[in-house]
Amino acid sequence: MKSLFFFKFFFILSLLFALLAPFTFQQINKPNKLIVEQIKVEQIKEAETPVIDIETPLHAVTLPDFAKIRDVKQKKRQFFNFIRPDIDKENQKLLNIRVEIKHWLEKVSLEQTLSEQQQSELNKLIESYKVNENFSLLQQLNELLIRIDIIPSPLVLVQAANESAWGTSRFARIGLNFFGLWCYRQGCGMVPNGRNHGAKHEVAAFNSVNHSVKRYLHNINTHNAYIVFRAIRGQLRAQNQALQPEVLATGLLSYSERGTDYVLEITEMIRHNRLYFLPGDVDAE
Repeated sequence: MKSLFFFKFFFILSLLFALLAPFTFQQINKPNKLIVEQIKVEQIKEAETPVIDIETPLHAVTLPDFAKIRDVKQKKRQFFNFIRPDIDKENQKLLNIRVEIKHWLEKVSLEQTLSEQQQSELNKLIESYKVNENFSLLQQLNELLIRIDIIPSPLVLVQAANESAWGTSRFARIGLNFFGLWCYRQGCGMVPNGRNHGAKHEVAAFNSVNHSVKRYLHNINTHNAYIVFRAIRGQLRAQNQALQPEVLATGLLSYSERGTDYVLEITEMIRHNRLYFLPGDVDAE
């Protein structure tokens, strides 16, 4: 019952944020705008007319040919097993950083001075995670704890499956982009088919699965579009609640132009694929 309450509460909160977002930020750089629909169009074309790739992969990774796996259960297992190790690896790194930040926070709270090395590491995190430099030291440390945290692997796995059509999309095969992430430097990735005239974005390409996962986590943990996601996660932490993927998914309204429909689809995927997740997920402090 408590889980259902959190889901409903945060879903309503996220919906309200989505309605107010255009008036809250002057410009939100949505890295995933229109990607879902573009991928779906390409999937339909691929299904109707199977062709040999004419693009050379922008990486040296040997990918399983997920498109040739006809057994649905086997495809799901192989896809999740392929990408899960990097999700767990990067989540563990975030947990390790959180331990350090808590140690620094404790020192500062006791009016102790951080060492030169600790201050240097802190400055790098402040820059990387886009924390306001005008905040007090205590504010910066608390803000870092909000931003530097894990995303439960079931949520990451189903988003990767959804955005990459279970690893079969052009963006996944050619650029190891399992999350529909954009970039804006010419040649940084793949030009989407049907890109609007005058648009300059590309779909980012990565040289490893780890790089793709790391970029996805950093995007969720820093972008203004996911303030609500981070607020929900922080609230769950403050109340010593598990980081339930269905609850956190309500903070992803801005991930797709489909908004509510996208969130509902992701939460449904989480429910339908529980058998393929590891029995224990990394969500400890």
